[in-house]
Amino acid sequence: MSSFRETMNISVLRQRQQMHRRQVRYFAMVWTGITLLLGAATFIAVYAATGALAAELPVSNGILPPPVNASSAVVAQITATPFPTFPPPEQPTPQPQPPIIVVATPAVQPTVPPILDLDFDLGIAVQKNPDPNVYALWVEMVRDQLRLNWVKSQVVWRDTERVKGQIDWSELDASLTLLSKAGLKVLLSITKAPDWARDPGARIVADVHDGPPANPQDFADFLSALVRRYQGKIHAIEVWNEVNIDREWTTNPPAIDARRYVQLLQVAYNTIKSIDPSIIVVSAGLAPTGANIPGAVTDDFIYMDQLIAAGMLNFVDCVGAHHNGLNVPPNQDWNNLPERNPPARFRGPWENPHHSWSFKSTLEGYANRIRAAGSNKKLCVTEFGWPSVEDLQGRGQLRDGFGFAADNTLQDQANFTVQAIELMQQWGFVRLAILWNLNYGAQAGWNLGGAVGDNVPWSILGPNFQPRPVWQRIVDMDFRSRPRRAQ
Repeated sequence: MSSFRETMNISVLRQRQQMHRRQVRYFAMVWTGITLLLGAATFIAVYAATGALAAELPVSNGILPPPVNASSAVVAQITATPFPTFPPPEQPTPQPQPPIIVVATPAVQPTVPPILDLDFDLGIAVQKNPDPNVYALWVEMVRDQLRLNWVKSQVVWRDTERVKGQIDWSELDASLTLLSKAGLKVLLSITKAPDWARDPGARIVADVHDGPPANPQDFADFLSALVRRYQGKIHAIEVWNEVNIDREWTTNPPAIDARRYVQLLQVAYNTIKSIDPSIIVVSAGLAPTGANIPGAVTDDFIYMDQLIAAGMLNFVDCVGAHHNGLNVPPNQDWNNLPERNPPARFRGPWENPHHSWSFKSTLEGYANRIRAAGSNKKLCVTEFGWPSVEDLQGRGQLRDGFGFAADNTLQDQANFTVQAIELMQQWGFVRLAILWNLNYGAQAGWNLGGAVGDNVPWSILGPNFQPRPVWQRIVDMDFRSRPRRAQ
């Protein structure tokens, strides 16, 4: 009986083992089938998504749409010009792969909010385009090719709210949606009051005699609507532009009045912070100038002193600054300029020495004044760069006063820009710098002259969409991969 039981037990055990092996085989077959189905579904989804994205961008045929307001000849030329492509990096020789080791996935590091990020960063000014597909190209260039984190865009209040309370959001809806999806930080420069908001009796000539609102509350209402509509998509706001010259600050009676600007800034600061405290509020970058003409222009150092005395530092997170380089290298002081080789044709910096010619002297002068006032607020250089017309021959004439652009070669433009970036990083008192500019040249057909053409020599994208030498120098810095830290 015992032997029989042992025999039966062995038989039952073998049957159970066989049944277990069959179950394992069936499970493996079913699991393999499920895995293959999931893989196929994933492939189809990825293929569909990337195909849809590619269909949205007008670069599948390698052609960039024509710029706005270009002549028919320029349109024909540009629409026939292949969009620039950049060769992929060389692929390394395949190496033997180490064995796969399964480890725990590290936690994703949170993004540092811009308001807490005081380390130096770099961005670029991008002119908007009414065609979202074209604007998408500029956005892609900034993020994926230039590897930058910030885009500056100007909001012309005069054109956005032509009638009180009737705001045209279409352009901002398109641009800010694209920038947000791209993960880029946005600095909006808001300027130029509508005619209905201006001082009664003020000279009103668009782009010649723009100015502030008579009632700051009108500006507060516009800002409130803007910030509420795009909360989370705006990271910094520059309140007005170059308020020390009458082109941007024509009032009645005419006065370049720092106290009136600070009143407007205070209202703007309180409005913005009451809705979204994470937005960086930047004061208006001043126009570097040594002139003093009552009602028309005030020396920027004198005006900065007046701003500080009026309490400006209480209503900003960052002090705005501009400097467009001219034909003076960024590391040279205004009162110790060596002669260029070959000698400069534009002689202003040598024949009429003044701090405003010098990038270094101007920015250090602002920083010293802020420190003397007992503040540790940093500068946001919302416009800087160096022009060149070396590759713009036969594309029109520089206007009077812009002759300095003819002194700089394309290599000068590249070298001076990089030197300026390195200086700003070393100084430690610059928080953000915005290079002027990406695409004004392309959208003007690279033609000089006129309100837009004056900006063409600063563009880093040259004729026929060929990147100028400064382009690659910026790519090599790869600001987008730099770690950010809160302070």
